[in-house]
Amino acid sequence: MLIDFASITPKTVAALTERLVAEGHQAIEAIVAVAGSRTYDNTLRPLDVIEAALADHFGVGPFVGYVHPDPEVRAAARRSEEALSKWVLEVAFRPDLYEAVDEFARSPEGEALEGEPARFLAFTMRDFRKAGHELDPEARDQLRRISQRLIELSVAFEQNIADHRDHLTVTAEDLIGLPPGYIDRLRPGPADGTFEITMAYPDVIPFMDNAVRRDLREALAFKFNNRAVEPNRPILEEAARLRRRVARLFGVPSWAHHRMDDRMAKTPERVEAFYAGLLPALTAKGHEELEAMAKLLAEDTGETALRPWDWRYYDTQLRKRDYGVDPAEVAPYFPLQRVLGGLFEVTGDVFGLDYVEMTGEPTWHPDVQAFAVRDRDSGRSIGAFYMDLFPREGKFSHAAAFPLVPGRRRDGTYQRPISAIVANFTKPTGDQPSLLLHDEVVTLFHEFGHILHQVLTQVEMTRFSGSNTERDFVEAPSQIMEHWTWSAPVLARFARHHLTDEPIPPELVDRLVAARNLNVGLTTLRQIGLGMFDLALHGPDPDRDLDEIHRTSAAVGLLPLQEGTFAPASFGHLMGGYDAGYYGYLWSEVYGDDMFSRFESAGGVDPAVGAEYRRLILERGGSLDGMELLRDFLGREPDNRAFLRKRGIS
Repeated sequence: MLIDFASITPKTVAALTERLVAEGHQAIEAIVAVAGSRTYDNTLRPLDVIEAALADHFGVGPFVGYVHPDPEVRAAARRSEEALSKWVLEVAFRPDLYEAVDEFARSPEGEALEGEPARFLAFTMRDFRKAGHELDPEARDQLRRISQRLIELSVAFEQNIADHRDHLTVTAEDLIGLPPGYIDRLRPGPADGTFEITMAYPDVIPFMDNAVRRDLREALAFKFNNRAVEPNRPILEEAARLRRRVARLFGVPSWAHHRMDDRMAKTPERVEAFYAGLLPALTAKGHEELEAMAKLLAEDTGETALRPWDWRYYDTQLRKRDYGVDPAEVAPYFPLQRVLGGLFEVTGDVFGLDYVEMTGEPTWHPDVQAFAVRDRDSGRSIGAFYMDLFPREGKFSHAAAFPLVPGRRRDGTYQRPISAIVANFTKPTGDQPSLLLHDEVVTLFHEFGHILHQVLTQVEMTRFSGSNTERDFVEAPSQIMEHWTWSAPVLARFARHHLTDEPIPPELVDRLVAARNLNVGLTTLRQIGLGMFDLALHGPDPDRDLDEIHRTSAAVGLLPLQEGTFAPASFGHLMGGYDAGYYGYLWSEVYGDDMFSRFESAGGVDPAVGAEYRRLILERGGSLDGMELLRDFLGREPDNRAFLRKRGIS
């Protein structure tokens, strides 16, 4: 058995939380009470054991708050996440523990540490510094209270997004442009002949891509961009104020400066320079793309000003007209189970892996599948992962990979890691399988990159297991996976029509790949705009209000803001660990593209390159700095040439 999800109840979650805190407290007291010389075994190793215990139980505690169908279990898990986070925070603020670890760090044994233990000690001391142990007692106490409050706000922010309910009611006549399979899946509305467009991605994205009714696209965009706005906007405002206070306590200009000092970028000024180097070419390209779509809008409506609810629709129209690519025409070639088979085949061949479905495993929902991962050459069991791919009420609403049990060395054996991929794809019906848009195929491959990073890890310590890297490097091993979804030879392996079993026509693949960079300027500018909102929200200017920041950053994307909306209220990254860090997606993509250039030069799916990538990047987790990992794999300094080439920009 992997994890006994069937036995999880609100009581088991609460009992687990109490036990972890009690055992952790005993371990901390034992460290502090050490008499005589401080050693690795009596001071530092117990901290790794505590961290491992918390990580080992994440899957049956906080994780189920994101996915469990029982709202009472989800609520208990949210309470658990908050309680454990606060306890970890209290540990970091203990002056007696800081003094104990500092004493060991200055000892001959501490100074002689090498490898992961040395890195763990350095990271632990950095954690203590960020907990304010170099501040005066009053400032440290203020920091502790603020940090506790930020944990509460983060949990509430995500809960509000998950709990939000809204929909747009439409009639059959309103659904002109939508494929029949989409309409068949919609939930019936309150009156006969009506349907509900919910806020789930499989409802929203196809509607925005295809619905002819411009006014209804506008109405749906208004609802979607105002999810959880009433409870979450005040949370975001309070969090920004508190984070500015933390920055002042440490004497740095902003939360962004405080947050980035342990990331690859190091300072927000470097991120601003990174954006500045991309914006001129992307903005010029974006204006050209807007002009092309505005011509279609003028033909349809007589208007020339493109609005936020127009760009996805006219992007789809251009794909159909100029490239012969209709997302609804492409989706039948991507039934989910075939895509999964292709994903497993490609990654299995490239990285030397086999995947075996584990039937009979207790899961948190009947939709969930479990798989074992084995090394192909030796047959050795490496780890396992779950897949929870369809939307339902109360579930995490985006796509993500969660490490449930980390890989680490323990007592002469290696603990096999377990992870979970969570997404929200179209659910199969009685007569039709789940058919993925190509964008969803890209998402699936991306998130599976995180799974491989987490499951293939071979590090010694929990702190560096799997995707525990710098936040602005963690996306690179996922960005690299996306390239295979645009490869004609790769798609030819598994893309087959769900009714006829005919392979996807080579000319359709050629058109799909040719359309890859359509409107890439606008999509990248939109991503930069989100990153600039994040930077401005966490920047040094305390007088800018959220509406001004929202309007200014949205303008980077070249489309006017939809009046009366505030999409950041449902932008979970701002409270979920990517605060002052959303730039990391694009930053990581530069490095992911650069790493893929090695695969590209070897034909795209070369097992020899895959073996090196597995050994030098995936297995090493966060045991080395991201830049060092990149240099080892590339054999040179990384650069952005592959990133720009991919977008057709010189």
